[in-house]
Amino acid sequence: MTNKHALFDGGVMLKWIAAATGALCASTLIVTCAVAQDAVLLERGSYLVNAVMACDGCHTPRGPAGLDMSRRFSGGSQVWDEPAYLVRGSNITPDRETGIGGWTVSDMKRLLADGVRPNDVPVVHQMPYPHYKILTPRDLDAVAAYTLSVPAVRNQIPAPVYRSATHSTLIPGAEKPFTDDMLKDPLKRGFYLATIAHCMECHSRTPDGKPGYANWNGRGGYVFKSPKGSVTTKNITSHKTAGVGAWTDAELKRALTHGVDRTGKPFALQM
Repeated sequence: MTNKHALFDGGVMLKWIAAATGALCASTLIVTCAVAQDAVLLERGSYLVNAVMACDGCHTPRGPAGLDMSRRFSGGSQVWDEPAYLVRGSNITPDRETGIGGWTVSDMKRLLADGVRPNDVPVVHQMPYPHYKILTPRDLDAVAAYTLSVPAVRNQIPAPVYRSATHSTLIPGAEKPFTDDMLKDPLKRGFYLATIAHCMECHSRTPDGKPGYANWNGRGGYVFKSPKGSVTTKNITSHKTAGVGAWTDAELKRALTHGVDRTGKPFALQM
């Protein structure tokens, strides 16, 4: 009798151990998958923020040698003093006192897609959120997650001053999120990347400075003025002589990756 109970108890114990081991393995697998998914999300966000969306241009402080990457994304250097507003590139590091450390992923996604801060105050069009409405849900998650993961940098930026109401113009064809399936089409993927890179923010600006996405798309002609001189945005339409229609794919790729025109002449800093 004792032996039978011993065998029975031992069998129950073995089953319990097997069940517990299985549960532990399942839990470990779930955690491992979640960590892997987070890593993929952050990698995608890093690619978009660092290689495509050009966030450094407005949000990373500048010194005599250029961008100060030791204070990356902490803002302050870029200033826009317009009749309707006075704003600076904001601190988008997760510093809790001077940056966005108190923001949630949902807060960040709302800013990117709708141009509204957590306190319900809209941003001005210097933050090119209309170009980010096209972000796929996955990429919107990735950009928000990555931005909130960068090192926190303490840098207090003066609050924006709004002098009158402003209006942002939506991008034709980019008024709502793309899907991952849409990105399988090379032309749609190109439009997607060019939109979130906000290429047309400069190249579709009319000579008087107004957005011309509907009737001036890519035509250029706006003059950027700075202490170092003036630069006129180029026509990047497919026109054979006025634009880049005669350029080869190799020349266009070199322009984007090396910052030079067909002759090898470097572009101005605004590009």
